[in-house]
Amino acid sequence: MESRSMVMEPTQFSSPLLSNVEEQNQNINCSMPPILILSTLVSVFGSYVFGSAVGYSSPVQSEIMDELNLGVAEYSLFGSILTIGAMIGAIVSGRIADYAGRRVAMGIAEVFCIFGWLAIAFSKVAWWLYVGRVLVGCGMGILSYVVPVYVAEITPKNLRGAFTAVHQLMICCGVSLTYLLGAYLNWRILALIGTIPCLIQFLSLPFIPESPRWLAKIGNMERSESSLQHLRGKNADICEEATEIREYTESLQQQKESSIIGLFQMQYLKSLTVGIGLMILQQFGGVNGIAFYATSIFISAGFSGSIGTIAMVVVQIPMTALGVLLMDKSGRRPLLLVSASGTCFGCFLAALSFFLQDLHKLKEVSPILALVGVLVYTGSFSLGMGGIPWVIMSEIFPINVKGSAGSLVTLVSWLCSWIISYAFNFLMNLSSTGTFFIFSIICGFTVIFIAKLVPETKGLTLEEVQASLNPYSTKG
Repeated sequence: MESRSMVMEPTQFSSPLLSNVEEQNQNINCSMPPILILSTLVSVFGSYVFGSAVGYSSPVQSEIMDELNLGVAEYSLFGSILTIGAMIGAIVSGRIADYAGRRVAMGIAEVFCIFGWLAIAFSKVAWWLYVGRVLVGCGMGILSYVVPVYVAEITPKNLRGAFTAVHQLMICCGVSLTYLLGAYLNWRILALIGTIPCLIQFLSLPFIPESPRWLAKIGNMERSESSLQHLRGKNADICEEATEIREYTESLQQQKESSIIGLFQMQYLKSLTVGIGLMILQQFGGVNGIAFYATSIFISAGFSGSIGTIAMVVVQIPMTALGVLLMDKSGRRPLLLVSASGTCFGCFLAALSFFLQDLHKLKEVSPILALVGVLVYTGSFSLGMGGIPWVIMSEIFPINVKGSAGSLVTLVSWLCSWIISYAFNFLMNLSSTGTFFIFSIICGFTVIFIAKLVPETKGLTLEEVQASLNPYSTKG
């Protein structure tokens, strides 16, 4: 009898333990059902389109200029007009996503991109190049807002950061693969290849669910809960999440949809400050100047442009992937602080390189310093400052102002991108050393801004994030 009780006892104690483990395993499996992964992959095809458009103008420059007899000024217009189109797309992105839905917004964006790429591929004169580039830019402006918002709205809180950060990873992949293909393919073929990810996303959109939060916002609670159940898995318990979405949405029903002017109220002040501040600092830290003119920076510093550019690509993708993996483990703020500190140090090293060059000292060291500085900057930026501002933008605004706020934040990002892209060559001609010292100071200020104002959103539902940042937005 004694031995029997000894056998029975562990079984009695282990049953609830095994049950708990089994339950946890079921929850883990339910948290990443195939439809959630598929929906994310379909949406981030838009991010790849974004990256391929950004990367297109660099490898094809000499071919297009020779074939269509374009001057430097005309080709510069072709390169920079993309950001003008993106600003137009950004202005309407929030409204389209709010009124037509997240999937329809992505579909409209891809229509713009497809026609834009076709116009570029078959252009015989500069005008068609410009029209095509503007159309692709319009699509990019919409995608840069709606992709991270859609991914943030469909993912559970424990996966939201990593899934949303895939947006930036796919942008990096789009840029890098376009650089690579551009070295071997004709510019028209490369433009036609640009339509492929657009078509993949456009044709896949009917097979993924609409955002449950958007469906709740328009009052379709039944479809909202059905979509949420589909995204979480048929065996997942969605009661708590569905109730939170419903209650939060109902508390906002009494408030009107805010226009961009209506955003400037005390209740949205912190969200706007964080969202717009991160985008301004992200761009004014010099990212697009360094990315667009990396080859000329390396040549100016006395280093091989092609080797430097390849090294940037090699650093960029792994660091972006690392950021995705760490996003929901370390949190947003620590990654941002490390990233901004790294960009500050990278710009300082590049500035020091040009300073030594101006003094005609340590000529063997200065090119290496420039390479290391740009690579440290690129790697650090890819780790956090590249993707996390878009993640946070998708998290911090209440659903009743998300469209207007997202349009404004995206517009500010593209406007600042254009300013830096346009001004960078002028600044470098005035003083290469001074330009990188200015970028270093701005990146240093970014560290202070993050430490003082940016909230940690890891592990919180979207409703919890928005309620903590906008405490008066749910009051009548």
